[in-house]
Amino acid sequence: MKEAYSATEDYPERIISKKDTFDQSLNLVPGSIVNHKPASSGVFLGAPSIAKLPNGDFVVSNNFTSIEEGDHGKVHKTAVFKSSDKGDNWSFLTEIADQRWSNLFYHQGALYMMGVDAAFGNITIRKSSDEGLTWTLPKDENSGLLAIGRYHTAPVPMVIHNGRIWRAMEDALEGRKFRAFMMSADMQADLLKASSWTMSSKVEYHPDWHGGTMKGWLEGNAVLGPKNQMVNVLRAEFEDSTYGTGAIIHLSKDGTKASFDPKRDFIQMPGATGKKFTIRKDSVSNKYWSLVNWIQPKDIANLNIQKKAGRIRNTLALISSSDLRTWTIERIVLHHPDMYKHAFQYVDWMFDGNDIIAVSRTAYDDGQGGANNYHDANYITFHLVKGFRNNFK
Repeated sequence: MKEAYSATEDYPERIISKKDTFDQSLNLVPGSIVNHKPASSGVFLGAPSIAKLPNGDFVVSNNFTSIEEGDHGKVHKTAVFKSSDKGDNWSFLTEIADQRWSNLFYHQGALYMMGVDAAFGNITIRKSSDEGLTWTLPKDENSGLLAIGRYHTAPVPMVIHNGRIWRAMEDALEGRKFRAFMMSADMQADLLKASSWTMSSKVEYHPDWHGGTMKGWLEGNAVLGPKNQMVNVLRAEFEDSTYGTGAIIHLSKDGTKASFDPKRDFIQMPGATGKKFTIRKDSVSNKYWSLVNWIQPKDIANLNIQKKAGRIRNTLALISSSDLRTWTIERIVLHHPDMYKHAFQYVDWMFDGNDIIAVSRTAYDDGQGGANNYHDANYITFHLVKGFRNNFK
């Protein structure tokens, strides 16, 4: 496949982190540790999300997943942490039952958490008026239970545009046959009321797309596109050697109709095949930015070993684009040479002045046997990417 993004042959393996906190055998866990669960606990950590409060504090959430049962496990809890020293140290705030795959966001004077109540469960939203310590209970359509059904999501961006707040979502009527859609609400509305939200039409993927190798899409990003219209940029899954392909779904101005043209709406984006990413637009550079699990040229041979591009998550790269279709790899943020038990994945992040603050679902050594595998992460780690607009090549 011809690469639509620019790259040089080799990149310096830069580790840009706030604080190294694990030093056994001098094998440091990069970043500062927010949460840790050894593989022996029987659970792994996932779905990290980050928000910044008006007073400068950072809040992070993550959920727990049982190793043996994976996505279909019975563990549907989310933990919340806060840092008051720019991410150096983290304190536990609370644990929320029946909340999963959720993102944090600050809006109209309150902290919110939006996701589902179980794996492939109902859409829920919660509100905290005390900086994440206590949360509302989504018990009905007036208190945060937004839709009943079989829904899927991840910590993905909330975008304000045209007086509305937007968020991507998927459903799956059966199995993993995901349909992508967008939710939106008036930014002044009561977000806990189901009646405040509008759902777009739902777009199904077709297995015969992309040469018959299409397996699905999920974990879409609400993004304001170059033509000042909302789009949904999703990770895509393929059975072939595709390792940098995503998809763009287009939304009508009123947010009710979603459309996809397989002839023009697949995009080449490093790390987009089989791995979750977050895209945000920077008003200073007027570029789109993301942190992705790019497969470096020297690691492409591992596609034959791992069988799927989505299983290679040992490199985290900072990328940028002016149009969402042509991407430039700016620098390597994190890398580990082993791809079997090391990964920096499901990274959620936000701009913080000239820097990026980010949280990662990290599989790494911990002095207790390490992660179960690359996927079953044993850490949530915080990272600071300094001067992200600077060109370090």
